[in-house]
Amino acid sequence: MERIDPTPAGTPAAAKGLSSFDYHPLPRVVFGSGSLSRLGELARAEGFHRTLLTADPGLVDTPHVERSRRALERAGVEVVLFSDFGENPDTDMVERGRQVAEAAAVDSLIGLGGGSSMDCAKGINFVLTNGGEMKDYWGLEKASQSMLPMIGVPTTAGTGSEAQRFALISDAATHTKMACGDLKARFRIAVLDPELTVTQPIEVTAVTGYDALAHAVETFVTTKRTPLSDLYAREAFRLLSDNYAKVLDRPHDIEARGAMQLGAYYAGVAIENSMLGATHACANPLTKHYGISHGRAIAMCLATVVRFNAPSVEPRYRELSPEGSAGLAQQLEDLAERGGLRRRLRDEAVSENALETLSAEAAEQWTGGFNPRLFDRASALEIYRCVY
Repeated sequence: MERIDPTPAGTPAAAKGLSSFDYHPLPRVVFGSGSLSRLGELARAEGFHRTLLTADPGLVDTPHVERSRRALERAGVEVVLFSDFGENPDTDMVERGRQVAEAAAVDSLIGLGGGSSMDCAKGINFVLTNGGEMKDYWGLEKASQSMLPMIGVPTTAGTGSEAQRFALISDAATHTKMACGDLKARFRIAVLDPELTVTQPIEVTAVTGYDALAHAVETFVTTKRTPLSDLYAREAFRLLSDNYAKVLDRPHDIEARGAMQLGAYYAGVAIENSMLGATHACANPLTKHYGISHGRAIAMCLATVVRFNAPSVEPRYRELSPEGSAGLAQQLEDLAERGGLRRRLRDEAVSENALETLSAEAAEQWTGGFNPRLFDRASALEIYRCVY
């Protein structure tokens, strides 16, 4: 896969001890219990008149879609619903959405749901406004034309897609995940309403929450980290690690839900400014070949990657855990156990003979290039064997 370097060419060297960065502060964030009620008002303020609302099939029968529709229509915004996509949106799904959006002549998009809904909205926007195919935007800043304004409304505390320029879209033919990133693809507004996360199944809470936790841990140590990403990653880890078990034990605890949602958003901002590492590089081939959900694949690999990275970034890990990498890895394993996610590759019917092939693919994942310790085929194989 193509490796992406988000640092603009010609960026001057940083002052000693500090990394240079170029921060583009979007989206506007509207956070708080009940904030979905403001969706219509916010959409009209951005000039929305006819909008494509992407909501995954699991949301269609929940009150969230109808509440969103009512809020928009009360404000005079016509709504076109698109839900013909799955957990990992692919190029065929994006094309179907483009056709719906084009036929309806929409002037805006709203992604309501988990990362799949928000990524699908971004993907549709790319091909609707700039033409071509999704693979044309694989990489960074490939869109030459402006894109339609968008609002992101996450109903999970997980991917942090609402904070990022990236749409993660799978190639329908090869199942390869393509990271398509462009500053024009960012949401104008992110509406963070913790009430929306209460209705999700407990398994979804566990999987998405752990993914967000991994984002905080990985972004804190990447080679592209900056003082800004450190700020967001550190606070994201605090919010997520302190509240992960709480939302599993008390699903209706709005304060804990809000902390998780804000933590996931902060981790998304950290990704936007520092990228990810070996955990995500190892997880993607597992999803591609074995259909293991992204969060479960992440949970299998994260603690082992922390131990793998320790020789390079032990002082950094000590900022997250007083016991350093050993204590952090144990904490992450305990949280995975609490979420019912602590499994091994053999438990997912992964053949030991497949580890070499998986390692070759993991070494080509773009996130691996930002890992703090050299990550190559041998490194991936070492990690896979530890979690087998």
